[in-house]
Amino acid sequence: MAFKKDVVEIIEPKDMFVGSKTASITLEEFGEYESEICAKANEVVKQLMEEYDGDLRFNFRHFPLTHIHQRSLKASEAAVAAGQVGKFWEMHNVLFANRRTLGTTSLKLHSREAGVQNKKFLDELVNATYGWQVQGDIREGQKRGVKEIPAFFINGVAYKGKVTFEELSKAIKDAIKKASADKKKKAPAKQVKQRA
Repeated sequence: MAFKKDVVEIIEPKDMFVGSKTASITLEEFGEYESEICAKANEVVKQLMEEYDGDLRFNFRHFPLTHIHQRSLKASEAAVAAGQVGKFWEMHNVLFANRRTLGTTSLKLHSREAGVQNKKFLDELVNATYGWQVQGDIREGQKRGVKEIPAFFINGVAYKGKVTFEELSKAIKDAIKKASADKKKKAPAKQVKQRA
């Protein structure tokens, strides 16, 4: 008699969002957790999410620069692992807050701080259970031309400006206007009834 192996559905990083599901603007970032610049960008994103509440949703994609930051890969895997139990964003923020202590044992402690209740967490890290998902993000970033981080995309279009609240905010406002104009173009014209 053959045993049927349970198929575990993995939530991919590309499917982990914060913000309104109906938002007209999707802000996507390719970054990593050891980078000081990405940590600063994370604070900018928090401000943007507050400023454009309802109009903006955010997706973080993993692009660890392992030739510079050796612990960034495991940190990305830890975030994906936390996402499997609905704690991605909590873990995301804890990792940035603790970016200088991202060893495997520290990641287990950080997971508790983020509220992850998973007894297999350390095993999943050691066994690189979510390594393929992080590698998938890296390949996606490379395909989309990411060379340095943080790299932002607004509704799929590469953002080339400075990573400041003011500059990103301006780009988001422009994208909201464009989305609103596109929506008006697609709306069917109301027909006026004429009397004979």
